[in-house]
Amino acid sequence: MPLPALIIIDMQRGMLEAAAGQRNNPDAPARVAELLQAWREAQAPIVHVRHISRATGSLFAPGQFGVEFQPALHPQQDEHVVEKNVPDAFINSGLERWLRVRGIESLVIVGVSTNNSVEGTARSAGNLGFVTHVLADGCFAFAKSDYNGVPRSAEEVHAMALANLQGEYAAIINCQEAVTLLPAVR
Repeated sequence: MPLPALIIIDMQRGMLEAAAGQRNNPDAPARVAELLQAWREAQAPIVHVRHISRATGSLFAPGQFGVEFQPALHPQQDEHVVEKNVPDAFINSGLERWLRVRGIESLVIVGVSTNNSVEGTARSAGNLGFVTHVLADGCFAFAKSDYNGVPRSAEEVHAMALANLQGEYAAIINCQEAVTLLPAVR
């Protein structure tokens, strides 16, 4: 049976800019880098997802500094890269086909933003029948106001997004637990 695929969502330079907003989980990029190394050592499948905005002036518009992958998370030549322009990495990207052709049935999802691209991708993954894990300490969110105009902290937004996914779409675990999904590396 194929190893689970590590899906790294939108870990681009723009997500580290102050203009992106106040966020939680400042250690998430380091946790993702550790996971990436573990997946590489296990020779498990890795997918890097990059958001390419359609909006001019966006941090993630083509040619902007923010659209580039963070240096510590830059894909290697043999790692698959998916580009998207909506939150869900499965929409118009060929991701599902790439996974199915390889017989991959299990996904480990990390990245940003928990309540946007991570949640959108995890919902589709669960609905498509993939065994899906979202890593609470491998994702982060940004502060925002709720529908009623009440300001919510980044941690509140993050926690609610994880609660939305738990059980119905994905198992919420941490990065240390995710590594146990890989065979022991010799």
